[in-house]
Amino acid sequence: MNPTNSLVCAPGPNANTVRTSDGKVLAPPKDWTLLPPGDPGLTRRVKLAGPHWVVQEKKGRKTFSHGVWANAQTIESIRQDLEKERSTEAYAKKKSADAKRREVKQTAYVEDFFQAVVDFLRFHPQHSVFAEKLAKAVTVHATPVGSGTVARTERIPIERRAEAAVIAWMRHQTTAYDNMKIPRVKGMRREVRRMLAQRSKELLDQYRKGVAPSELCPLARALKSA
Repeated sequence: MNPTNSLVCAPGPNANTVRTSDGKVLAPPKDWTLLPPGDPGLTRRVKLAGPHWVVQEKKGRKTFSHGVWANAQTIESIRQDLEKERSTEAYAKKKSADAKRREVKQTAYVEDFFQAVVDFLRFHPQHSVFAEKLAKAVTVHATPVGSGTVARTERIPIERRAEAAVIAWMRHQTTAYDNMKIPRVKGMRREVRRMLAQRSKELLDQYRKGVAPSELCPLARALKSA
């Protein structure tokens, strides 16, 4: 593999190797070093500066970064330039303004998501207070930045995010899912989740019809401690 070519690869059998998509194990050039993940700005500039190998590993539906191999002098030079830039007053002001914009955006999203959850629940008016309490619990759990929940994805409409977040919250809070020993059979976990989701939807329908919940209602009990 020509080191002047950039590529995306997986971790190799040891710390100083990578594995290409076709299974080849490669060692980076001797004047390269691994830039670990954690500084998106630095990583972005290193990748734009020239040849590099992006190391990432897919586990389930998620992809985890293991860093970027690139020329050691290039990485150090960019790191020093970036440190100087970040030490300026102009940079500090920009970061502060960016943080405020993100905060405003996050606040607006939390409010929109809460309302989307309430709209999905559609509880009978006599359960309106209970619906808001449930919506708040789901929203607090699902909306924090970096939480990795379905509420943070933009791939589906907010209405579907709200529904998925409610079902996920109920799966963990009102069922024994977290303690289940599910056989490692393909499709089994998906089937269990589907079954529990159906039970959750049936329970929600009771509140939509205005049925008074019993003292043993798992949703009522979960919200008492929420």
